[in-house]
Amino acid sequence: MKKGYTEIIVGIFMIAGFAAFVYLSLQLGEFSVFSMQKNYTLNAEFENVTGLKEGAAVEISGVLVGKVAQIKLDKDGLAGVSMLINKGVPVGEDAIASIRTQGIIGDKYIRILNGSMDKLLKNNDTIMDTESAIDIEELVSKYIFGGV
Repeated sequence: MKKGYTEIIVGIFMIAGFAAFVYLSLQLGEFSVFSMQKNYTLNAEFENVTGLKEGAAVEISGVLVGKVAQIKLDKDGLAGVSMLINKGVPVGEDAIASIRTQGIIGDKYIRILNGSMDKLLKNNDTIMDTESAIDIEELVSKYIFGGV
């Protein structure tokens, strides 16, 4: 009977160890089931999101407050971007979302400029004022071919 008891204890430790491994893997991989509890969703529409990727940073005043969850083409032909923003970070209704580049040729991210905090955006609300990404290739071609 002692052998059966030892096998049960070892089995329980194996299951607990496997469960801990799965949990840590999901947490470190930023699996969305766990992150949804700590975030709320804001949406924005841009004319051009060149270079912006899912998982890109969302910043307010240079502080990381969230990430880009999804980028899709809307029925209007605009790029719809869903952002997961940390709970407790207020975003005003008159905020402006713009796509910026980290450094000269760095990754793209979304910068949010908060306006007045009279009325705050809630889960699944849309930021109405947006600034699209600057297309460097288009600017260079305009300059070269005299479109400036």
